[in-house]
Amino acid sequence: MCKDCGCGKDQPHAHEEAHEAERRTVAVRRAVLSKNDQLAERNRGAFAAKGLLVVNVLSSPGSGKTTFLERMAVDLTGRVRFGVIVGDLATDLDAERLRKCGVPAVQISTGSTCHLDAAMVASAMEKLPLDGLNVLIIENVGNLVCPASYDLGEHFRVVLVSVTEGEDKPLKYPVIFKTAQVIVVNKMDIAEAAGFDRETALSNIRRVAPAATIFEVSSRTGHGMDRWYEYLARIIRENGRRIMRA
Repeated sequence: MCKDCGCGKDQPHAHEEAHEAERRTVAVRRAVLSKNDQLAERNRGAFAAKGLLVVNVLSSPGSGKTTFLERMAVDLTGRVRFGVIVGDLATDLDAERLRKCGVPAVQISTGSTCHLDAAMVASAMEKLPLDGLNVLIIENVGNLVCPASYDLGEHFRVVLVSVTEGEDKPLKYPVIFKTAQVIVVNKMDIAEAAGFDRETALSNIRRVAPAATIFEVSSRTGHGMDRWYEYLARIIRENGRRIMRA
């Protein structure tokens, strides 16, 4: 048996073809990511020119990203002017929800693509009134795998995980947690009903992403959101942007 792919050595042609296909796949992927990284740097420059703080929010489907942003829109009215780029495979339902909260929002419908990339973000941000914004939030496609590999030009990443997903998500999907500066544990208001083991969950997060800042919140009730707002205000101050009112 081949130690790399597990195919039988008694099938040399299949073995060689499998490895050749693998090499082609890796080469194409590297080229795609390299181009994406170049575009991400261009996005970063455009964001800097506008004085924007850009946050990439990632999670699995149903964890509460949009509700989290709706809560921010309500709580930060008059304090932060933020817009949102929303990624979903189909529909503009989430963008419409945010517009109803007074948030400028643009929807990217990706079709069968399970992540946003830098080119999609560059196109979408042309449709937002960036000159009137202080913060741009990218609500990525619900997925804990593919989005981890794509730099969009953001300043930092937030991974949001809900208590209904269990305690082992960081262990199952370590890459996306490792790349995040902030991890938000959402739906804490139903943690007991969901049988959520808080200590185990926090231990797993710290094991995979020891440097990440953790917030335990309920987007529905607003519990714990103040700590997130304080963190956001500090990041803004450290970047020399007077975005939030004292």
